[in-house]
Amino acid sequence: MNNEIKGTIFAILAAVISGVSIPLNKSFVVNIDPLVFTSIRLLLIGTIFLIISYFRHEKINKKINIKYLALIAIIGGAFAFLLFFDGLRLTTSGRAAFLQKTMPIYVVVLAFLFLKERITKKYLYSIFLMLIGTAIIYYSEIVPAQLWLNPSLGDLLVIGATILWALENVLSRKVMIKGESNFIVSFVRMFFGGIILFSIVLLLGKYDLLMSLNSQQVISISVSTIILFGYVLFWYWSLKFINVTKASSLLLLSPVISLLIGNGFLNEPVPFTQLIGSALILVGVYFVSKIKSEFQNI
Repeated sequence: MNNEIKGTIFAILAAVISGVSIPLNKSFVVNIDPLVFTSIRLLLIGTIFLIISYFRHEKINKKINIKYLALIAIIGGAFAFLLFFDGLRLTTSGRAAFLQKTMPIYVVVLAFLFLKERITKKYLYSIFLMLIGTAIIYYSEIVPAQLWLNPSLGDLLVIGATILWALENVLSRKVMIKGESNFIVSFVRMFFGGIILFSIVLLLGKYDLLMSLNSQQVISISVSTIILFGYVLFWYWSLKFINVTKASSLLLLSPVISLLIGNGFLNEPVPFTQLIGSALILVGVYFVSKIKSEFQNI
């Protein structure tokens, strides 16, 4: 199996996991402070990747500019997660999933500027098709309810997180091209991002919320941590083998899954226009999966 096929499979697996995780996390974060919820998960997953890196005898490559790894932790590991889960608490999981997966539109621009990735017409056509589907869903109005109190504000926070993740993914791809291990990148992103958020927990005086977690909340955090670990593992493996533009485009498969689960288990509304948007996204994902990654030296 060549790297192109492996990278595509890993990206699709990440998309499936992401599609399942967003509705689950929506149900979890309703009863848990998003900052506490996120910081614990990141620290746990970062520790797991530290252990994996240790047994694989991998260390941070000294030739890699440390500032890139620091930015990955700050941007993608800390503040993007914080914005996303605050937003997820206020909007529906299906809506958040689709807005998050507009990431390719930002990645295309950033990858072209900083990675010199070739953006072919096939990429543009496929991404344009997927973004039309996303736009159709975005403009489908929903009435606020108990589990989606302020969709407009929640949408805005999710979009902000998506832009930060796009920048972080491009930085991650850059350091991997320069020779850094995807396991080290995952460790730095999650562990140090978790430390930043945990420090904010302490600064805001939310330590009592951490210590007062009940058994159900602990179970919720544990399940979410396992799922997020699987996503991070496959996602950064995909970035090791294929263009970040292609990988991020394949992630647009996940909102369709989130939409179906959110409707089935959380009774989230699914207007007919959302179904049309989902169909367009699936067609776009199919075409993107057929495009071979093209690389340039940077």
